[in-house]
Amino acid sequence: MADSQPFLSLDGDPVAAEALLQDVFGIVVDEVIRKGTSASEKVCEWKEPEELKQLLDLELRHEGESQEQILEHCRAVIRYSVKTCHPRFFNQLFSGLDPHALAGRIVTESLNTSQYTYEIAPVFVLMEEEVLKKLRALVGWSSGDGVFCPGGSISNMYAVNLARYQRYPDCKQRGLRALPPLALFTSKECHYSIKKGAAFLGLGTDSVRVVEADERGKMIPEDLERQISLAKAEGAVPFLVSATSGTTVLGAFDPLEAIADVCQHHGLWLHVDNLLKRCHGSQASYLFQQDKFYDVALDTGDKVVQCGRRVDCLKLWLMWKAQGGQGLQRRVDQAFALARYLVEELKKREGFELVMEPEFVNVCFWFVPPSLRGKKESPDYSERLSKVAPILKERMVRKGSMMIGYQPHGTRSNFFRMVVANPALTRADMDFLLNELERLGQDL
Repeated sequence: MADSQPFLSLDGDPVAAEALLQDVFGIVVDEVIRKGTSASEKVCEWKEPEELKQLLDLELRHEGESQEQILEHCRAVIRYSVKTCHPRFFNQLFSGLDPHALAGRIVTESLNTSQYTYEIAPVFVLMEEEVLKKLRALVGWSSGDGVFCPGGSISNMYAVNLARYQRYPDCKQRGLRALPPLALFTSKECHYSIKKGAAFLGLGTDSVRVVEADERGKMIPEDLERQISLAKAEGAVPFLVSATSGTTVLGAFDPLEAIADVCQHHGLWLHVDNLLKRCHGSQASYLFQQDKFYDVALDTGDKVVQCGRRVDCLKLWLMWKAQGGQGLQRRVDQAFALARYLVEELKKREGFELVMEPEFVNVCFWFVPPSLRGKKESPDYSERLSKVAPILKERMVRKGSMMIGYQPHGTRSNFFRMVVANPALTRADMDFLLNELERLGQDL
C-alpha cells in the first residue's frame, strides 16, 4: 500500500526539505541580493572553462549527495555566475533586481504550473489577460489579444506566422505548397530573429527584403515602397512589414505612421497580432475539451506554439501592483535622465566620442585611448580603434569591475553600447563607468 506521506526528500522528511529550502533562500538573500547588488563586490568571478568545470564539480553520479554538498553547489553556482543585478552590469538590454518581481518568480516556481488551461492555472490566466489589457491600453488599443512569449525571437516568429496565416489561411493545413513566393520587409537594423524565423518557418532567408535605414538607424519609408514594388516585379507576394521600436544597438524607432501608410496602400500586415488561436490552434482533445464546465475561451494554450508555457505574468503584475503606474513611469523617466547625464559627462571628457545622440536609453560611444587621440586621419585609425573595445572588455571582465557590451556597426569600428536599464542606477554609477574605462585604457 502506498505511503500517504509526500516524498519530499531522500529520507522522506518534510522538515528536512523545509530546512533545505530555508538554507537555500538564506544563501540567495546573502549572496545574490545583498552581495550581488553591492557596488563593492565584483560583477563576476571570471574563470576559464576548464578551471570552472573543476570548481563546479558538474559530474552527475549514481549516488546522491548530502544536504551540505547541495548547499555548497548552490553557493558555487552563485559565486561563479555573472551578477546581472549588479549596478555595474551594463552588458545587456536587461539588468537590475526588482524584489517584487523576484517574489513573483519564487511564487511561480513554487506552484510549478503551466499556463495552457484555466483548469490548472486559473489565477494566472486571468492575471495575464489583465496585464496584457493594460499593456495594450498603453499603446492606444481598446481591444486585441496576446500572450507572454519567452523572448523577442519567438515574438517575431509569431508575427511572421500570423501574417502568413492572415494572407493564406490554407497554409496551416496544406503547408508551403499552398503558397506563392512570399516577401517580408524589415530594416537592416532589425533583430536577427526575423531572418531566423523566416528560415524556421520554411520561407527561407531570401524572402526577407532588407529596407535601408537612415543614419540614425530608422527604416526609410521611401525605400520600403521601392522594395515592395521590386518584390512584386520579381513575382513575389509581399505580406508583412516588421518595424522596430527601439533597435537593439542604436535604440532607433522606425517611423511607424509613415510605414503604416505604405502598408495600408499595399494591403500588408504590420506586425499587429490578433489571430493567435486560429493560426496556432490544434484543439488537442486531452487538454482543450470543448464541453468543460467553464468558459473554454480561458484556455489560452492553443494560442501558442509550445503548449506548455511557464507563467511570466506574475513578475510584472506584482511589480506593477507595488510600484503603480506612477512608480513605473518614474523609473522610465529616471533611466532617460541618467542616459542624458551620461551623454553630457561623456562630452566633457577627452577620449570619449559619441557614435550619435541617443534617442532612447542606449548610449553608444567610442573610448579613444591616448595613443590614438588626434590621429583620426591616419589610414589605420579605424582598424586600431576597433581593437580597443575587445581589449577593455577582457580587462574589465577579468577584473570583475563591470560589464558593458560592444559591437561594430556597418562601417563603424567597435564601440561600446551602454544600456541604462537598472532602476537602482545613480549618477555615481555613470561616473564610475567613464572613470573605469579611463583606468583600464590609460596604457593603450
